[in-house]
Amino acid sequence: PFILDSVGWAQYRAGNLARAQEYLERAYKTRPDPEIAAHLGEVLWARGLREEAGQLWQTSLQAHPQNEVLLETLRRLKP
Repeated sequence: PFILDSVGWAQYRAGNLARAQEYLERAYKTRPDPEIAAHLGEVLWARGLREEAGQLWQTSLQAHPQNEVLLETLRRLKP
């Protein structure tokens, strides 16, 4: 799942949001890791799917309340 996460994040950074979402959803489905959730949520946010991103982050935050990558993503993007 971490390779899928890396490829998905690279796709996001290249501006290929739909492809990024595909890779990151596959990674998260395989392993619901908080860093993968942070990345997938950021892609969803960038695609305008803010409610879906918020739900994903909230679920991950409940299971991993101290994950720094997830917390930093929330600080940057959530109003």
